[in-house]
Amino acid sequence: MIPSAATIGIAAPIIVILLRVLQGLALGGEYGGAAVYVAEHSPPEKRGFYTSFIQASVVGGFVLSLIVVLGCKAVMSDAIWESWGWRVPFLLSLGLLAISLWMRLKLSESPVFQAMKAEGELAKNPLKESFTYPGNPKRIFVALFGIAAGLTVIWYTAMFSGLAFLKGPMKIEDTAAEIIVGVAAALGMGFFLWAGAISDRIGRKKPIVWGYAATLVLLFPLFWLMGSVGNPALTAAAEKAPVVVAGSQCSFDPFAQVQATACGKTLGELTRLGVPYTVKDSGSGFDSVTITVGGREVAGEDPAVLRPALEAMGYDFEKQIPGPLSIAVIVAALLGLSALSGFTYGPVAALLSEMFPPHVRYSSLSIPYHLGTGYFGGFLPLIASFIIAKTGDAYAGLWYTWGVVLVAFLIAAFMLKEPVEGQWGKASPAG
Repeated sequence: MIPSAATIGIAAPIIVILLRVLQGLALGGEYGGAAVYVAEHSPPEKRGFYTSFIQASVVGGFVLSLIVVLGCKAVMSDAIWESWGWRVPFLLSLGLLAISLWMRLKLSESPVFQAMKAEGELAKNPLKESFTYPGNPKRIFVALFGIAAGLTVIWYTAMFSGLAFLKGPMKIEDTAAEIIVGVAAALGMGFFLWAGAISDRIGRKKPIVWGYAATLVLLFPLFWLMGSVGNPALTAAAEKAPVVVAGSQCSFDPFAQVQATACGKTLGELTRLGVPYTVKDSGSGFDSVTITVGGREVAGEDPAVLRPALEAMGYDFEKQIPGPLSIAVIVAALLGLSALSGFTYGPVAALLSEMFPPHVRYSSLSIPYHLGTGYFGGFLPLIASFIIAKTGDAYAGLWYTWGVVLVAFLIAAFMLKEPVEGQWGKASPAG
């Protein structure tokens, strides 16, 4: 509901940033509180399964948001949606907030918290004690880099990067892409519950480590599979008439709204169009660029000229809807990504709750989880887009996810220990 910058000037972005900070603080309390609350109310033999519903609800929120957005767009014209209609889904979320608040007012504190309060064992400064309690810094390190970072980039890649890949390089019509991803996400929620239930039988560590290992093997093939059927005509055009960009100042600034050099503008436009390309150094000291398509030189970096030149060489940038068989293959690939996310994410609430002593459990769990989500996941679109623009390869951005998962796999495999159930209700450094 913030007025635009044209109305209130610099105050508009300042207010938005401050509200986003408040939103971040609110989210910081949401996941940690939900994980601890459900875990401390769950029987030990079903703690993984019960807490896995928290992770599944993250996917459910993503699916619900798609449904609300698609529903709103269906009853509005494009002009209304672009003007003010996009605000409606945000306003509708106030209804969920009211329901959530009503439910929380009816809840009672967990048995573990009540016992600590009765015994006078509540932490006086939970944030400070999270870093000073014996063994906790190491646990926070493992939770941040071995758990939160890995699961976050897999989840972001499966849902958000998958959607951006279909809308962008594959040129699938926006609503169709959203429905395809939404259906796959809804079906994929079962993997989160399954992984949580499995962790109750074989431990928390194995599903997560196995999920990381499978991600390292399957991440690229699953996206290649989507790319092979998403837009075959565009893929064929790229093979028949490859694009080569030659320039001396081919730098790309991911933070710039307008690139400073002619070559940078060309890379930005080709990336926006989803066209793969190869960059060569022309050896010239001037700010110039030469573009060849299928061995034939085309006009400069001006988008108004570049796109028609590419279309004349067989590139089709019109949004399209794949056939039923192609859609089925894309959904199957997205379900594969959902399975990877489910096995690395499903057992996490139980694992993180069990890793930390109860009197600092809430803060100790929240610190690594939200740092991992905010930084490793938050910067994923920016870093992936930068890698794609520098390489001209629509799949190259996946290397960021792959690298983070590799680090998480090594840390989880060699440093993560199964929590000790006997320490669940004790303020003990063991586990």
